[in-house]
Amino acid sequence: MIEIGKKIDTTFQIEVVQGGEQKEVTFSELLDRPAIISVYMRNNTSGCDKQNRSLAEHASWFDEKGYNLIALSKDTCGSHKNYAEKLDINYILASDPDFKFAKATNSIVEKKMYGKTFDAPSRSAFVIDKDGTVLGIIEKINTKNHAGELKELIEEIG
Repeated sequence: MIEIGKKIDTTFQIEVVQGGEQKEVTFSELLDRPAIISVYMRNNTSGCDKQNRSLAEHASWFDEKGYNLIALSKDTCGSHKNYAEKLDINYILASDPDFKFAKATNSIVEKKMYGKTFDAPSRSAFVIDKDGTVLGIIEKINTKNHAGELKELIEEIG
């Protein structure tokens, strides 16, 4: 996992859904102000729904504090559009099937499911400044209180 204070590579391309619109951007374009990137596994799964509901309920708080809120998974933008409508999400949903963000933050971990072992991004959150510097990390997300733990981190960062 990348360390706080280090810069990530922000030159990779990523597809996003924002305000119902799908577009491809360079990751650095999402950093027009500091950003919170919340990594989850998949749309329409119990833990991920809790994680995103928590964010959706408090999205305006993060906006008022001056942060872009981005939830990122391997789902397609088509899936993200439906998911945003279902959960009333008004922040950015990013599609990262190639784990470009996880590679940039060195946050790919070994996982086990149904007796199979595979590599995938960790369920974690990152606060990243406009220049790509990592300001804070939550390495293991509490899906039920994700917004609360992010608020605490933002207050600590100042």
